[in-house]
Amino acid sequence: MAKKILITGGAGFIGSTIADTFVDAGWEVAVIDDLSSGKRENVPGAARFYPCDVRSAAAAEAIERERPDVLCHHAAQIDVRRSMTDPRFDADVNVGGLLNVVQAAVRAGSVKQVLFASSGGATYGDTPVIPTPEDHPQRPLSHYGASKAASELYLGVFQASYGLAYAALRYANVYGPRQDPHGEAGVVAIFCGRLLDGKPCTIYGDGRQTRDYVFVGDVARANLLAAERAFAGPLNIGTGVETDVQQLHAGLSRAAGSTASPVHAEARLGEQRRSCIDPSAAARALGWRPQVTVEQGLARTFEFFRARRG
Repeated sequence: MAKKILITGGAGFIGSTIADTFVDAGWEVAVIDDLSSGKRENVPGAARFYPCDVRSAAAAEAIERERPDVLCHHAAQIDVRRSMTDPRFDADVNVGGLLNVVQAAVRAGSVKQVLFASSGGATYGDTPVIPTPEDHPQRPLSHYGASKAASELYLGVFQASYGLAYAALRYANVYGPRQDPHGEAGVVAIFCGRLLDGKPCTIYGDGRQTRDYVFVGDVARANLLAAERAFAGPLNIGTGVETDVQQLHAGLSRAAGSTASPVHAEARLGEQRRSCIDPSAAARALGWRPQVTVEQGLARTFEFFRARRG
């Protein structure tokens, strides 16, 4: 009998790519998404779909009805800037939503593992250790990062109290096809749109701030491996390679055949200077390594947006 996974946020660009990956691997898939940022057409045809807010009674009822083996929690408020201006909303969605679905998972009695989309950049904060390993203290600089770190603590309590194992997959900056312009890695989607419009891209600050950009297909594969191996604990899912915003712009400009220079604006509140995570533990635990280089991934992503424009 096929194993069953329920994915919250499964109409978003990461969640839907994970849904496709599990369908292709022979899993039974159900999706919860309120479509506030996800798109119905992203959900695989083979998946059952529940259009509801992750904080709602309807979401809890869907989990209890489906009785999945694995709960994959990706529904979230992901905009760092919004978290800084409205921390209560950020906590309501990210912590309140998590508690709603995990309590439902306990009631369902079927869930063996929670796969949680955590953040490798936002939870560690600025750190002198680059690339940053999992045992580094979490010192977030944004409310978004704080909500993700708090969620891991809550999952630890559920594991201790109910034996509900969890894998906290601490993502680097995920980018790729289907991406929208929200969240930190949304800069890739924003730049693609500007380049397709023939308009200059805006770089905030000097453009030397670095991030670890990991391709969405590699992230989906990490989720599948973690589920198949019933992994429990925190794992960084990134490349271990720093890429600054100027390099990102240059890579997308090459894909677009553009020679336009970017424009610069003031640096933004809550933004880290450097962020890059060490993925070597995922290689040891899951046999996972990123397969798509940044240059390859940016080219694929730009082609997706170009094709979508028609």
